[in-house]
Amino acid sequence: MKKILIIGLMLLVAHTSFAQKKKKLFNGKDLSGWVIYGTEKWYVEDGLLISESGPDKGYGYLGTEEDFDDFEIKLEFKQEANGNSGVFIRSTVEGTKVSGWQVEVAPPGSDTGGIYESYGRGWLIKPEPEKDKALKFGDWNKMKIVVKGDNVTSYLNGVEMVNFSDAKIGEGKGGVLLQIHDGGGIKVYWRKIVLKKL
Repeated sequence: MKKILIIGLMLLVAHTSFAQKKKKLFNGKDLSGWVIYGTEKWYVEDGLLISESGPDKGYGYLGTEEDFDDFEIKLEFKQEANGNSGVFIRSTVEGTKVSGWQVEVAPPGSDTGGIYESYGRGWLIKPEPEKDKALKFGDWNKMKIVVKGDNVTSYLNGVEMVNFSDAKIGEGKGGVLLQIHDGGGIKVYWRKIVLKKL
């Protein structure tokens, strides 16, 4: 009986610590825990987080108030119109100038899942072209990004897009950001944004 109680307690502790590491970044109601950068539109409608170009047609970002070092993030996105966006990791923003690394979210043929360094080296790695068929444009897509030390691995609808190691990323500090690209005409829906610290 004592053994069963101890095992039960151990399982409870393990489950609790896992639950504490898991964090819903979007609550489905409002933008609590996030900061808007720029004049582009970020709003919640029908339980979805919507990013949309505004009249300025500039860059826009929605960033977490909290910084994250090693983590796994899962989210779902659906692109409408142009759909050029991205998920930034360990990144910071001043005005609308971002410093950090973007896992691309883009229309077909534009390297969704690749890693781009803003205001620095540009493209660090693009997925192999045949992997582009994993993207379901105009429908919901599941993205997973694993950031550990200097390594980033991105997945789109269960397909590994890139696995990349880089010393600069390893030294990076900052939060998670969603992007609206400049140029106007962009609309992307987001939901189920859950981060687990590693």
